[in-house]
Amino acid sequence: MDKIMIVTGASRGIGAATALLAAGRGYAVCVNYLHNRAAADEVVRTIEKAGGQACAVGADVASEAGVMRLFETVDRELGRVTALVNNAGILERQTRLEGIDAARLGRVFATNVTGSFLCAREAVRRMSTRQGGKGGGIVNVSSRASQIGSPGEYIDYAASKAAVDALTIGLAKEVAEEGIRVNAVRPGFIYTEMHASGGEPDRVERVKAFAPMKRGGKAEEVAAAILWLLSEEASYITGTFLDVSGGR
Repeated sequence: MDKIMIVTGASRGIGAATALLAAGRGYAVCVNYLHNRAAADEVVRTIEKAGGQACAVGADVASEAGVMRLFETVDRELGRVTALVNNAGILERQTRLEGIDAARLGRVFATNVTGSFLCAREAVRRMSTRQGGKGGGIVNVSSRASQIGSPGEYIDYAASKAAVDALTIGLAKEVAEEGIRVNAVRPGFIYTEMHASGGEPDRVERVKAFAPMKRGGKAEEVAAAILWLLSEEASYITGTFLDVSGGR
């Protein structure tokens, strides 16, 4: 196929919604997952049942070897990637700075920052016209936390997403002449399972009043923004952030 997408962390939430929407728009999709193979396989089955093409690949994006294996598997099974969605991310239990240790920082930054860098690197190696590629697009899934800071909850997560913002800006400029566009979405209060990792599964219900639209967002709304940034309608857009946050 001409359009081949890798979505990291695609077994649930925003990643799964993005994979499903992309398949409906003609992409062959790699559904990357870390632990939940059953959920990733279900996303693949849904895509295939609708006539699309997909594969599930287990790989830890925090591991360089894992990232290499992920991209090499896609090379063999689907072809050379043309779109990357750096969606895989983690957060840990809500706490103030006093409760954060170096091990926690290492885990959060390894997935959210190192993982995004490594996946972007492998995508650029395949997409860049400088290296024989045909171009493509990268969308990084950041967070409004990168601007707000998430005080009292997870400032480490917010800082990791600020690093993703910097990656987006720098890489966009670095590869702009090589047929690659790099943008990011910054979701706000979105109904996903990630909040349970922070110890508050119903967090969106508590904080949604802070959004001018007075509601939480859906994963499908973020997916739609991602697919738009990868589309030809956004062909003159790079190094840009699209906030999907209900106005916050």
